[in-house]
Amino acid sequence: MMRLIEPSARLSPTIDTSIFNKPSMRPLLTLPLFLALAACERPKPAPTTEVAPPPVVTAEPAVIKVAPKDIKQSVVRINSTQQSWNPGQPWEKDEPASRRALAAIVGPQRVLTTAELVADATYLEFESPDGTHLAQAKVIAVDYEANLSLLGPVDEKEGNILFENTVPLEITSPPKIGQVLDILQIEDNGQTLMTPGNLQSVDVASNFLAGHAFLTYMLKGSMQSAASSYSLPVLQDGKLAGVLISYNGKDQICDVVSTDIVARFLKDSAAGDYKGFPSVGISVARTEDNSFRQWLKLADDQGGLYIHNVRKGGAAETAGVKKGDVLLAVDGQHIDRRGYYQHENYGSLFWGHLIRGSKSTGDTVTLSLLREGQPLEIKATLTREEESSKLVPGYSFDKAPNFLLKGGLVFQELSRPLLESFGENWESRAPLNFLDAMENPEKYEGRVDRIIFLSGSIPTPATVGYESLRNLIVKKVNGKEIKNMRSLVDAFKGNLGERHSIEFDEENFTVYLDETVSAAVDKQLLQRGISRLSRVQ
Repeated sequence: MMRLIEPSARLSPTIDTSIFNKPSMRPLLTLPLFLALAACERPKPAPTTEVAPPPVVTAEPAVIKVAPKDIKQSVVRINSTQQSWNPGQPWEKDEPASRRALAAIVGPQRVLTTAELVADATYLEFESPDGTHLAQAKVIAVDYEANLSLLGPVDEKEGNILFENTVPLEITSPPKIGQVLDILQIEDNGQTLMTPGNLQSVDVASNFLAGHAFLTYMLKGSMQSAASSYSLPVLQDGKLAGVLISYNGKDQICDVVSTDIVARFLKDSAAGDYKGFPSVGISVARTEDNSFRQWLKLADDQGGLYIHNVRKGGAAETAGVKKGDVLLAVDGQHIDRRGYYQHENYGSLFWGHLIRGSKSTGDTVTLSLLREGQPLEIKATLTREEESSKLVPGYSFDKAPNFLLKGGLVFQELSRPLLESFGENWESRAPLNFLDAMENPEKYEGRVDRIIFLSGSIPTPATVGYESLRNLIVKKVNGKEIKNMRSLVDAFKGNLGERHSIEFDEENFTVYLDETVSAAVDKQLLQRGISRLSRVQ
């Protein structure tokens, strides 16, 4: 069945308190935990089309052709078991889910697939196209932002058997708009099919994680449901042109990770120490308004993007770029007032590809700027902006969330996955204090590493009167500033008094927690189903 990026099914999480309804404690209520976030270097794009469910039957049937028999020597199936952490109850995981994909062999015992397929995976497995050989797989390199992953076998002996007589696919030269690419599928009966798709357009777009845009092909083609179609190889004249990541059955549009991004990912991961795609570390705005352009002293024949934020510690700040500068060009490629430049192969492209698609971490670029009306050139060495360095991380795959349960009070770290628990309209439903922290992290620079907040409480004898408290950012505990989850745990452990004081950012609000009662509650929580009271890593 064609899956290919289904709409999010996340709901507002709840704490299951049924395990605590015992005679020794007063009845406990189900508590919704709420949470939200967003970040993007690019000016807000037009809304993207939601990917539809499996393709519907249309009046015009798909044009399918049988693939060459030897193409099976260049692909394998991947079986993935994934289990993510529950955003509202971080001490436990959600139910596991299984996915199957078809992937291209791109090197000796090396297979290219999407990062989405391996995110939070508890088990990965290769399967030969005919189903006769299996081998446990492992991640060699993964880039969640670009949605690509490189896999290899766990056991060398199993790998030798499975990959015997296989032929890695070559990477094609980048196709041009209007050319036809082939999407490869293999049915359960072993029949190989190729669906032609016309390359209609190319754009720099987000496909897996919001705020991380990469060069993407849009193919027009009518596909059919088939086995192992979670992601698929896309070919041009028998060579690998990209990876299919989503299919809109209604509009018959296929989104494909482009040849350029695939080639860059494989090149950068070849050394075995993959660093990820780089960032220059600026946020920009268009310069279309004539009054704004006059104030910036931009000539009519100049394009340019206004730099309204320079990230602390980023490549641009290190190089000397300042807020208020106007970015005119990157390595001589002139950027227009909307943020586009002319690519030799694809035509008009968003400027982000000059950094996140054309360069590697450690490369140097020349930034042509306008500062107070005067031209200026600055060389910047591109760096990788690690998600772990952000005040509010945008993703946290393969990592258990930090949390603390104290007397029934639930403390968590603010992150985008938590905020997405608000549902489809989380950006308007989330608490304003969370949105402010996300959009204005500079308010917390030098003061905190992470936003620690009280997400809610399990009704217990220690939390009487606090049942309604939720979504409050923690400022101090027992007089100590809270910078991260470790400092929160230490602040509680270091208090030898009879009660704890918890201060919040909101209106200097303070609550108190009795240590004797909360310690007794903690023991009961462990006895009645909670696997652990805290996690700090």
